[in-house]
Amino acid sequence: MFVVIGATGNTGSAVIETLLNRKQPVRAVVRSAEKGQGWKAKGAEVAVASLDDVPALIKAFEGAKGVYLLVPPNYGAEAWLDDQRARMDRAAEAVKKSEVQHVVFLSSIGGHISGPTGPIRAASYGEHALGCVAKRLTILRPAYFMDNWRPVIGMAKAQGVLPTFIAPQAKIPMISTKDIGRIGAEQLITGGRGKQIMEMAGPEEYSPDQVASALGQILGKPVTVQHAPLSAVVPTFKSFGFSDEAAKLFEEMYTSFSKGAIGYEAPDKVVRGTVTLSEALRGMV
Repeated sequence: MFVVIGATGNTGSAVIETLLNRKQPVRAVVRSAEKGQGWKAKGAEVAVASLDDVPALIKAFEGAKGVYLLVPPNYGAEAWLDDQRARMDRAAEAVKKSEVQHVVFLSSIGGHISGPTGPIRAASYGEHALGCVAKRLTILRPAYFMDNWRPVIGMAKAQGVLPTFIAPQAKIPMISTKDIGRIGAEQLITGGRGKQIMEMAGPEEYSPDQVASALGQILGKPVTVQHAPLSAVVPTFKSFGFSDEAAKLFEEMYTSFSKGAIGYEAPDKVVRGTVTLSEALRGMV
């Protein structure tokens, strides 16, 4: 039995789909029974638990050969880093007490860096916390999610502009959440050994200009990049409901990316996905 946290999210759902397609038993962890009905209809077992309820998590992990674990953020939390680290600690406690054999943990590119990496700091903390308790730990460090472009597709449709804090011509590694989920499921099936780190990217690197061009072809209209200054990060994210701390952490992350301070630990060993940018965007549109 494989247990999947984040069953209703992009990567978690891709993990479950891959496992089910490969005839593997799956237990989807959801916050309410209602949210698990779709997976139950597809043949998955459903467990109701949250990262705020350690006993329920332990019960959800019982008998599992492996767990796909991510810690969903609550960006409205005023003390965001402390809140996220507390969730990581509860997840690690559940892993230890359930004695699950293998954990596949969704971290982030730059998870090995100690420094001003913004919200990636929480992922780094999670790597350490789980490393202290997991019998076998596979750490996934994906690049920038292609799916992060989804919220601005509406603006591209309506106004022909693509807002971004990334320099228009800067090519960065991006990956589809479908690839992340597929690779995560494959690692669960493989079973892991010791502590492993998998740094991940899509088939090639892409720039915002290429995103705009691909969107323009899909939409059948010109789309141009609207490059926003980093000084706009905090007010923009606060307008989305992020706390002041969470918004400032994103400003820190974008600043570090712009300086080239966030990257892979072992660039020559990056695992490449197969979903292209155009394929991912077409699915979002």
